[in-house]
Amino acid sequence: MFIDTAKISIRGGDGGNGAVSFHREKYVAAGGPDGGDGGDGGNVVLRVDDHMATLMDFRYQRKYAAPNGENGQGKRCSGRRGEDLVIRVPRGTVVRDAESGAVMHDMSDGADYVAARGGRGGWGNRHFATPTRQTPRFAKNGLKGEAREILLELKLIADVGLVGFPNVGKSTLLSVVSAAHPKIANYHFTTLQPNLGVVRVDETTSFVLADIPGIIEGAAEGAGLGHGFLRHIDRCRLLVHLVDISGSEFRDPVEDFETINSELAGWSEALASRPQIVAANKCDLADETNEAAAKFRAYAAEHGLEVYEISAATGMGVQALIYAIARRLADLPPVEYYEPEYVEPDFEPGRPEDVTVRHEDGVYILEGDWIDRIGGSVNFDDYESRMWFERMLRTSGMFARLEEMGIQEGDTVCIGDLEFEYLP
Repeated sequence: MFIDTAKISIRGGDGGNGAVSFHREKYVAAGGPDGGDGGDGGNVVLRVDDHMATLMDFRYQRKYAAPNGENGQGKRCSGRRGEDLVIRVPRGTVVRDAESGAVMHDMSDGADYVAARGGRGGWGNRHFATPTRQTPRFAKNGLKGEAREILLELKLIADVGLVGFPNVGKSTLLSVVSAAHPKIANYHFTTLQPNLGVVRVDETTSFVLADIPGIIEGAAEGAGLGHGFLRHIDRCRLLVHLVDISGSEFRDPVEDFETINSELAGWSEALASRPQIVAANKCDLADETNEAAAKFRAYAAEHGLEVYEISAATGMGVQALIYAIARRLADLPPVEYYEPEYVEPDFEPGRPEDVTVRHEDGVYILEGDWIDRIGGSVNFDDYESRMWFERMLRTSGMFARLEEMGIQEGDTVCIGDLEFEYLP
């Protein structure tokens, strides 16, 4: 089954907590603090796998979390860093932020992309020793890893896209000019997924050709299969527009040509303006008495279209079409690369100014990542630790904000599960 979109949740690993420990050794008095640091959490890393062709793996697993860092230990032993979680995706996958839809990264160049960073490990108590505070009984907790939802959208990387109504001979042409073996049959929607083939022009020149299935009238709005597969020609530098010039299915090739171009414009203006070569297929069935063929030739001459009459079934005119494609590609820019649009948020998990303060039922409630991290680092059984906590609140402006809101001596302050009385 061909799956080309997926929405997944990812989370970087949490950092390990720093350790509270003191050096213990015979004949060594007052060895001092030796608590080790916590290990950093693992990152979630996206990596290109050229052996993958779809996003089917993400149909069965949608949540990914990197390992956490280990806690620090005594004797200055730092915790082990969490290993990175590597998620493999096909080349050409575009990573978007699920909330905004902005492009975060284009997995086309083969480079790894860190989609969610792990949290930093907390400091052990040895970092908090000073000449006046020689036995700190507190350490920092590790930081939370990034958590987000992302959209994976596979856009095939091909130089040339074959477009046209069903059953006009796209798969047949692909099988003739390349080593690809798409399913070929005489009924509509035989091709249910994009097929790629490498076309070799000569010893030094080749290009990738994609057969895009299911474009019909209304495809840009979701009719048929086109809505699902129009994205795969977004990158194509050149479009080869196949029409059945013979009208063998009692269709008007001029009407079909205009309908497909209308659907391309409905998908994106950039796609509508993409260079095109018209391949008039089944010309072996269109003699000079064929009205559909005569009408299309007149239409092409009137609009100045570059038309190559071919028969994919017999091979007539196919080589001339290949040479024409190669000449046009030589003058066109490389395959489109999607530049990032997403602005990475500051991963510093909380600043004092981000803390919210509200007054409910006589209680002053402080909420935010910064205050939670500070409160989680404190050993309230230790006097020096409590003094450090009070100094952090005062220097960060928390007490000033509370006083502006009218807090009085003895009022209750709440930080998470912690409650204490305010003493100015």
